[in-house]
Amino acid sequence: MLTLSGSGKSTIIGLIERFYDPIKGCVKVDGRDIRAYNLRSLRRHIALVCQEPILFAGTIRENIIYGASDPIDESEIIEASKAANAHNFISGLKDGGVQLSGGLKQRIAIARAILRNPTILLLDEATSALDSQSEKIVQDALERVMVGRTSVVVAHRLSRKVVEKGTHSSLLGKGANGAYFSLRIFKEHPHPSNKELI
Repeated sequence: MLTLSGSGKSTIIGLIERFYDPIKGCVKVDGRDIRAYNLRSLRRHIALVCQEPILFAGTIRENIIYGASDPIDESEIIEASKAANAHNFISGLKDGGVQLSGGLKQRIAIARAILRNPTILLLDEATSALDSQSEKIVQDALERVMVGRTSVVVAHRLSRKVVEKGTHSSLLGKGANGAYFSLRIFKEHPHPSNKELI
């Protein structure tokens, strides 16, 4: 999870999606430079849930299946909406137009991401615009979605996710039992400063 202000959190999301390439160094997926992958193929394995998800003109069902490359069975849509904590509100909608809250839009975006079954899940401020009740529902859905896949979480607001807190040195000092220590990237590329990290 990335939380430091001004540290390039959203830039990392853009680099992974290859909206631009790094001037120096490289981004690797499975040990291979991301530029070596076919761009369309790479993006098929990535799903993004952002702060203000875009819903398109059309039905909720059409919004959930948007971007899916394979034919989708109705039961898969239902399972995705259940996993995103969206099925109950979708089932309760009446015919006609409806104004969706930020939390409901987020859950539709999460269902869309689940349906894609991505290898890499990018969450860019996915709960920051929500009230605390909606945030809890959306966060529960996201935690289920993140299991078994690489997830990059960008967040400014941390209500429930602080695992460890301290400087780079003190966190590494906790050894193999520490969550920060287990992040291999920090062992291979020591952090240049000794500022407190969350």
